Amino acid sequence: MDNNFSSTKIILFKGNKIRRTLYNNEWWFSVVDACEALTDSIDAGAYWRKLKQRLKEEGSEVVTICHGLKLQAPDGKMRETDCANTEGIFRIVQSIPSPKAEPFKRWLAKVGYERMQEIEDPELATKRMRMLYKLKGYSDDWIEKRMRGIAIREELTDEWKNRGAKEQQDYEILTAEISKATFGVTPSEYKKLKGLKRENLRDHMSDFELIFNMLGERATTEIHRNENSQGIPKLKNDAKAGGNIAGGARKQLEKKLGKSIISKQNYLSSKQKSLR
Repeated sequence: MDNNFSSTKIILFKGNKIRRTLYNNEWWFSVVDACEALTDSIDAGAYWRKLKQRLKEEGSEVVTICHGLKLQAPDGKMRETDCANTEGIFRIVQSIPSPKAEPFKRWLAKVGYERMQEIEDPELATKRMRMLYKLKGYSDDWIEKRMRGIAIREELTDEWKNRGAKEQQDYEILTAEISKATFGVTPSEYKKLKGLKRENLRDHMSDFELIFNMLGERATTEIHRNENSQGIPKLKNDAKAGGNIAGGARKQLEKKLGKSIISKQNYLSSKQKSLR
């Protein structure tokens, strides 16, 4: 749930972005993205609608194993998208005439195998994530904070799920409450401040931004547990309270340092500067 308030992840197949999300403890892939990667179609959505209709007429079971799951669209909004698990995508690929079909299936098998490994040994997922950040040039110190932040975020969203959050919008509202109280801006406003679009906001935070973000979320989790909070209205009040704790600490530090912690700086801009 850490990525843009959703579990949407982006992976690449020969330069094509394939969105995926965890559902019932396995990867589910955007069928439209798979169609676009295989066909280079200008309108992959229309291609999939026609293919789906043909498969229905043929009595294929492939369509019935697809689920409408919410994935982040290019405009940043969460939209319901036809998704299929590894087996389902394999069967859909077989229905698409494309020279990329075999390489795609091999790639898909590798992706699925990696997920199987991660289920058996959760530490592998953490190790892979650390390695990805390392390859992007992040420091070990920053990576440690980021990984800890991910763990704190997951702990918080589990509490929300168990205490009444059902819809994606619930998570977005609660996250926004913490962010507003901690930093004075919502996540979308924060991304705009940093000049980000589809990028993960937390991947572009400074050390202090990560620290205060963690404080707000960890405080909120503890308040939920301490008060046995139930229902969105109470969770929302807790989120504001947890954020206020972090916001108060941030303001004290800013007063001492004589400067704002909230910054337009992000990893992308600093990386670009280093390349000049």
